[in-house]
Amino acid sequence: MHDLVRTAGQLFLKHGYNNVSLELLAREAHVAVRTIYVKFGGKAGLLNAVLVANRERFFNTSDMEADQRPFKQIVDDFADHFLDLVSRPEAISMQRMVIADAPGNAELARTFFEAGPQQTRAMLLRFFSRPDIRAQLRDDVALEVLPLYLTNCISGDPFARLLFEPVPLPRAQVLHELEQRLGLFYRSVLRTP
Repeated sequence: MHDLVRTAGQLFLKHGYNNVSLELLAREAHVAVRTIYVKFGGKAGLLNAVLVANRERFFNTSDMEADQRPFKQIVDDFADHFLDLVSRPEAISMQRMVIADAPGNAELARTFFEAGPQQTRAMLLRFFSRPDIRAQLRDDVALEVLPLYLTNCISGDPFARLLFEPVPLPRAQVLHELEQRLGLFYRSVLRTP
């Protein structure tokens, strides 16, 4: 099934989600269409498997929940991994595909959100909800807002540039700007010492 997931990811990126039929997926992966339905429930389930497989290469969902390092070290590591994940050429291609194909395909938009952003937000909410982490945050910070706020601080303008302009910034500049955005995040959510 790993080959089917890998093949599906390549076909979705090359042709777009809406332009890949189950027949093409089955033919290219050397499986029966029925296999896709039985194992994944259809094309959306297969896309979900593609997204989950790529996400799992970058995140172990239990890491943040059990990590006992200082808050900033945990968040800094997450930020590095997250920025690397969303900046990878295949991730940018996937975002472009979703932007292009989702307006006419609610199933695609829902599958992408549920397998990607929603999972990341849930992982971050569990982290921020840990009693030892919550105790470090300002009392007026709404926990449910923090996951999206943090991912937006991490992504920032460089991600928008990557998504719409293919020329990436130098790595040193990307990391410097990330450090600045994280500094603002920390000042806005952590209790003052």
